[in-house]
Amino acid sequence: MSRQEQAEKMRSGRGFIAALDQSGGSTPKALRLYGIGEDAWKTDDEMFALIHEMRSRIATSPAFTGERVIGAILFEKTMDGKIGGKPAAQFLWEDRGVVPFLKIDKGLEEKANGVRMMKPIPDLDSLLDRAVKAGIFGTKERSVIDAASASGIAANVAQQFDLAKQVLAKGLVPIIEPEVTITIPDKADAEDILLTEIKKQLDELPEGSEVMLKLTLPSKANLYKPLIDHPRVMRVVALSGGYSREEANALLARNSGMVASFSRALTEGLSARQEDAAFNSMLDSTIQSIYDASVAG
Repeated sequence: MSRQEQAEKMRSGRGFIAALDQSGGSTPKALRLYGIGEDAWKTDDEMFALIHEMRSRIATSPAFTGERVIGAILFEKTMDGKIGGKPAAQFLWEDRGVVPFLKIDKGLEEKANGVRMMKPIPDLDSLLDRAVKAGIFGTKERSVIDAASASGIAANVAQQFDLAKQVLAKGLVPIIEPEVTITIPDKADAEDILLTEIKKQLDELPEGSEVMLKLTLPSKANLYKPLIDHPRVMRVVALSGGYSREEANALLARNSGMVASFSRALTEGLSARQEDAAFNSMLDSTIQSIYDASVAG
């Protein structure tokens, strides 16, 4: 059964997860870095069509296969669209051997108590049902930590796990992403608090439940090893968080058992103006560098 195969690939597959899930707020920057300015579209639909073309070009590249890319996180509109003439999730798994995930969060609340919580997700049950029907394996949901606030981080992590339980109830695997901002002065302290709160929540999950974690590359190497080894954690993946690809790869290689789930660092250097040969060559070398850092430990 494919879900069993997908779960095994997530637990022990060698490689990384590609984050192809830029949403409305981050799409203009992603397109600008890809060489498409804001004068190229007039409506949101036109903007999303352009980012879908970029994602489709990446996913259909000969470099993008399950041999090195074990999973991909999709934006809702990408899930609803087609890649290579097939529904996106179906193409990824059947044609590429890449496990599909769906970004479900709807953005962030204003900062309070040192954190930015997730906004409410309207019609969550309906969205999760659509994801199951589309062949999605799991979800991804992001919140942000901007300070080493014990109460703020506790609330942030509790919200993440409450949402994770709703996702698990639908038979999907949640990727819990409480991102720690890399520029804050107390980043290491925030990460220590985060580790404690995540362990607390993991220990309270029912036996047999499995979640994934997407965490900022930590200031202390191997800080998250206890989470990687936890029986209720399927995989721990790292976000690049604003580091360059070179920096992110170097930090990742220091963290045994942690694999990449990069977005901007994955698309760095790709351009809409590149001919296919140059585009595919750049993507191939990028994927290899991220793969190498992901399996280094």
